[in-house]
Amino acid sequence: MDEYKILEIKESVFADNDREADALRASLKERSQFLLNLMSSPGSGKTTTLSRTIEALGDELALAVMEADIDSDVDAATIAKLGAKTIQLHTGGMCHLDAGMCAQGLEGLAADDADLVFLENVGNLVCPAEFDTGACKNACILSVPEGDDKPLKYPLMFQVVDVVLVNKMDVAPYFDFDLDKCRANVAMRNPNARVIPICAKTGEGMDEWYQWLRDQVSAWKTA
Repeated sequence: MDEYKILEIKESVFADNDREADALRASLKERSQFLLNLMSSPGSGKTTTLSRTIEALGDELALAVMEADIDSDVDAATIAKLGAKTIQLHTGGMCHLDAGMCAQGLEGLAADDADLVFLENVGNLVCPAEFDTGACKNACILSVPEGDDKPLKYPLMFQVVDVVLVNKMDVAPYFDFDLDKCRANVAMRNPNARVIPICAKTGEGMDEWYQWLRDQVSAWKTA
């Protein structure tokens, strides 16, 4: 028998995931819950940024967090101490979350009353960008020591994000980092992405980030 089929597995997987992601967003919309997918390289300051954000917004918004890692519960333990409802998601070796995993995490989190849920995705700039998690918006943290050329090297990540937090601005004088060049590189990949320079450690620029979150949550609830 000489006949055989050719199945484009990757296209099929992405199409199925996109349908699940759309369904998840519709569910989030029904309960007026905003889900933010936070991505970055390891060590960029995701957990510190998230901690600062919870401390700043915890009194005005009901917050919850899904921490995704290949293993360990270090970040979940840190966040839980701040009072936000938290769940640790172990990916079993996978370097990303997809919409099905995210839906499973939300079910386990059991925080339907939360105004804003953060998904702290697995730390890398490749795999997480490939899968729509069903989040309402995507954010990426780029730290100064990583260099201003990251948008050139990891185009997909910066194409799918709505906001880029340029973290660790306090050490910019010690690195060959050009903020204007970074802005231009982000704009080349995604002219609609907002760039917010911050330092999660000192609090520099964080008010702009907090206001961006407030605006996004409000728009999601009222649109």
